Parts: sequence; C-alpha cells; structure tokens
Amino acid sequence: MAEVVMPRLSDSMEEGTIVRWLKRTGESVSAGEDLVEIETDKATVTYESELSGMLTVGAADGETLTVGTVIGRIDGGPPAAGDGARSASRPDASPPRRAKASPVARRLAEERGLEVGDVQGTGPSGRISKRDVEAAARARPAVLSEPRAPSPTRPPRPTSRPLSPKGDVDIREPTRIQSTIARRMAEAKATIPDFTLSTEVDMDAIVRLREDQVDSGPVQIPTLNDFVVRACALALRRHPRVNASYREGRFELYERVNVGVAVAIEDALLVPTVFDADTKSLGQIASETRALAERAREGKLAPPELAGGTFTVSNLGMYGITEFVAVINPPQAAILAVGSLEDRAVLRDGAMKSSSRMKLTLTCDHRILYGADAAAFLQDVRTNLERPLRLAL
Repeated sequence: MAEVVMPRLSDSMEEGTIVRWLKRTGESVSAGEDLVEIETDKATVTYESELSGMLTVGAADGETLTVGTVIGRIDGGPPAAGDGARSASRPDASPPRRAKASPVARRLAEERGLEVGDVQGTGPSGRISKRDVEAAARARPAVLSEPRAPSPTRPPRPTSRPLSPKGDVDIREPTRIQSTIARRMAEAKATIPDFTLSTEVDMDAIVRLREDQVDSGPVQIPTLNDFVVRACALALRRHPRVNASYREGRFELYERVNVGVAVAIEDALLVPTVFDADTKSLGQIASETRALAERAREGKLAPPELAGGTFTVSNLGMYGITEFVAVINPPQAAILAVGSLEDRAVLRDGAMKSSSRMKLTLTCDHRILYGADAAAFLQDVRTNLERPLRLAL
C-alpha cells in the first residue's frame, strides 16, 4: 500500500488545506485522475493521483497539514477475498464518474442547491465552470427557486446581557489565500520604505487605435491594460533596477521580464504572471492575460502561473477609480497602479480640445530605487503609451 502525502505545489508552500476529496475511501482511482482539492498559499489546486488502486482517506476535509504529511493511502492490489462490502461488487464494476468542475463551480452549485453532475459543462472535456453553474441556476424551474418559509421569530435576548451597539458579530476564519495576502501586505508595509510617483498619460492615440480595430471586424482587441503591460515590459528591459528585488542586503536584477497582473476573485486577489512579457507581441499578451484571468476566476490556475513575477500591474480603472496607490508585492521593487480613462479639456494649438487621459502611480522600494531612476522608468512607460505603434509592432 503506497502513501499519498501532502504535495508541495509551489516553491513557497509549507502546508496545505484539504478542501475536499474527489474520491472516497473504498473507491478505486486511476493514475492521472483528479483525487483531491488542496488550498495552498497561492490558490486552490486539484491534485491528480500518481497511482492506481483502492483509496483510503487519511485526512478529513478542512484539515491543514504540512508538506510531506500522509493524507491517504492507495492499495494497488485486488480487494481481499473476505472483505464482504468490496467483494460483493462485480469485478468489472467501476465507480460512478465524477463530474469535472472547478472548485469555484462546486462551491457555487452547493450554494444554489444544484447537483454539480446535473450541470452541462462548456469547458474543455465538458469541464463545468462558474458560468455554467450560474446559467443552470437561472434556467431552473420557478418552483425550485421559491423562497423558503420564514424562520421562527428569534427569541428575545436575556435582559441581563448587554446588547452590543454593533449587533450580532459574524466571525469568519480567513482562507489560506486571504491569510497569505494579509501576511504579505503587512510585511510589505512594515519592512519596505516606499515612495510613490504619479503621471498623467495622453491616451488619445491608443483610443483611436482601438476604435480602428473595432471597425476592422471581429478581432480580439487588446484592452487598455494589455497596452500598459506591454509598455511596462519594454520599459523594464531598459531599467533593470525596476525589474529587480532588494533581498538580504543585496540587489537581485532579473534576466527575465515577468509581469504580474492583479486579478480580483471572490474574497481574494491573485496575481498570475505573464512570463517574458518583453518578448511577446501585444496580441500575445492580450490573449494570455484573458486566459489567465478566466482561469483565476474559475480557480484553475496552476501554482507556477502565480510565481516568478518581477513586476506587477494593478488596474482599478474598470471600477471608475481615477487614481490610487498600490502596495508593493514583495520582494518586487515596484508596482504600477492604473486608473480609469477620463475625458479632459486640454489646450492644444491655442484651442481647448477634449482628450482621453489616464493616471499612473508607481510605488517603489526606496532601498533599491531612487527618485530619478523611478521617474525615468515611468517616463518611458508614458512615452510608450503615447506612441502606441511601438507597442503594436
């Protein structure tokens, strides 16, 4: 009987939490088949079995265990002859096939009262996504969505107990991802002496370029953030101190330009990485960032996709935020905050004209970046955006 241990799913992973077993004790499992969902310090990952045989679960859902701890066992031999429960089944009988679905989709199905196996998946190999569950919930017969009967009236509170001015308190434990975010942000604010620089970019040329692509037919049009990622990638190649870290009293300047793109998911924030962004075209970056964002929201990002970033772009412009200061993602040297597009009246050729403007704010680690270095980098980013043909080539 082989042991199944808590796997190391990322370089920084020290422990993991069993979200749910996808197979139960006594069920057979095949090598390569989805076995268990594990929440790491970066994401929830579906771990595939490396062996075939009969499973014995050794760790309950919700347990947090260190890497290398035994969480189950797989018996590769046939069932024992005297085992009544297992011998009663036909030798050629196989366990019911479990529907393939993302962790987010499974949780949403439970919340909506749906059997995930009844949902039609539209993803690869019929995988069920959050969008599929939402569509199934909307399509349910009205009788299934009738409101429940009102719960009995809450009994009056004992008069001897003073009422809190805040009312009832709902205490919730953070997920492992939320705990990691809290720890890293506290670390960043406590240990990194940062400073910020802001600039305003004339986005008229990019706006016109995107409008021309709309008129040219059904093509994948890069978002404003795709242009920003490409502009940063080219500028990072010219400013290696920005594409770096200050660690243990030394400067680490990185060969590869890997731009992290912050993606908001339910109750958390993930930063998947666009690797070698300086060598990729605008179209490649647009396609990759869309795919990464989709997988992030469905809980399907692999740990390597969340590692290796050398710089981060955070965009809140889609929420109407004009300007903000982002917290550095340690150990990176800087992070760029991108605001929304605004129409402004500007003076051009002696006349007032409307112009599309966007605010960029760079937060820097002062231990490795100084004002002039950071200003030169931000100036290059602005120049790249105001001359978008160099980004499109």
